[in-house]
Amino acid sequence: MYKREQKSWLKHLDFTILDIVCTQIALIIAYVLRFDWHLPYSSEPYERLAIVMLLIDICVVFFFEPYTGILRRGHFQEVNSSITFCTIIFAGILAFETATKQTEIYSRKVIFSYWIISIVLIFLSRLILKHIILKRMANEKNLSVMILLTTEKYALEALHEFNNLVYRDFIVAGVIVIDRDMRGEKICDVPVVACADDCYEYLRKNVVDEVFINGNTRESSQELSNELLEMGLTVHYNLVHMNSLAPNKAVEKYGNYLVLTSSMKIASPRQFFVKRLMDIFGSLFGLFACSVAFLIFAPIIKLQSPGPVFFSQERVGKNGRKFKIYKFRSMNVDAEQQKASLMEQNEMSGFMFKMEDDPRIFPIGKFMRKFSIDELPQFINVLKGDMSLVGTRPPTVEEFGQYQIHHRARLGIKPGITGMWQVSGRNDITDFEEVVALDTHYISQWSIGLDFKILAKTLQVVITGKGSK
Repeated sequence: MYKREQKSWLKHLDFTILDIVCTQIALIIAYVLRFDWHLPYSSEPYERLAIVMLLIDICVVFFFEPYTGILRRGHFQEVNSSITFCTIIFAGILAFETATKQTEIYSRKVIFSYWIISIVLIFLSRLILKHIILKRMANEKNLSVMILLTTEKYALEALHEFNNLVYRDFIVAGVIVIDRDMRGEKICDVPVVACADDCYEYLRKNVVDEVFINGNTRESSQELSNELLEMGLTVHYNLVHMNSLAPNKAVEKYGNYLVLTSSMKIASPRQFFVKRLMDIFGSLFGLFACSVAFLIFAPIIKLQSPGPVFFSQERVGKNGRKFKIYKFRSMNVDAEQQKASLMEQNEMSGFMFKMEDDPRIFPIGKFMRKFSIDELPQFINVLKGDMSLVGTRPPTVEEFGQYQIHHRARLGIKPGITGMWQVSGRNDITDFEEVVALDTHYISQWSIGLDFKILAKTLQVVITGKGSK
């Protein structure tokens, strides 16, 4: 899944909210300086003025687009922008007072003090927020991992272009040169990680979010793009022809390159924000349930199977990122060692392991698994951001190592506690290819509404224990 850059006035919603808060604080300070320790909202005229200020602020943001290039601005430019922004709102307030014939109601000292204070507050708060955003963007953990797939001729040009960007939300982790074997060499300090022979193998095994295709890398660049999309990768193609490369596509600028970006699903920042908000609130509720479950089941787990209450295991998340998943332990301590001797009884066709009456599961563990109680500690992973409430099942490192190219598509989104597979039969599904089909369908059709539907079905499945073994 690819997070498309927001182009509307909502792109800088954070700065919009910040400025609104600052203008209200400026009004409060100006009012207190004039009328001592009283809030302006206790006076009907000033309460009305606060509402008018809010409406003027929104109109200024909508019509004047004051945040264009805000992260690129220097201090002097930001001072000029802050003065312009506050002066327009100040003029709007004066126009309101004149039009409604209320100039005698409002204190001139309050209005003019508000103007000066708002300029200072907005300028300083914008600097602080920009510093936080740019620092976060500079943290490689928060950057998307991009691989440049190109020919030797165009590699240097593209890397120079990316390096000269003032800021970016991606890091070029490697170059794949397909017309010459340059593995082991570096271009602009970026390693050449693969050639045409092992291109797909590298993309399959390593953490890669996006691939930028530049230059005439194959006779058919469309074919190459489609093959990468089948792996669940986001593809940026330096445009030559506006062919339909995929159902989800967007024309974007990467530096001075005009590219056609394709992905299994392109979502807006608003959708990502709402999904993350759901994860945070859902995980807080889930962790409360987890703490209650701990008090009830921890003593029983200890009694039936001596050892730790919790079980952690390395799993593979979005686009190959590894993380530790947490569960209540429902199997014997040596369950992983026993797995090899039970492989002949595996009921799954593919890379996952499932079997009825698994001897490694102790009695209370069966009950916990039936009602998904063992998965409650995964809300820790959701709160940390490794997982989401709804997503795809994260494979083990061993399973991931056996994936074929098309299996990687299910890693194109954060793994989830629940998902399409879990509510479509859970353990009743025994074909791994069917799991992959359900997961890729979920990613390509994803929406906030679909997540709500899956969460509702999950509650039904958990309560009834349907599809569990």
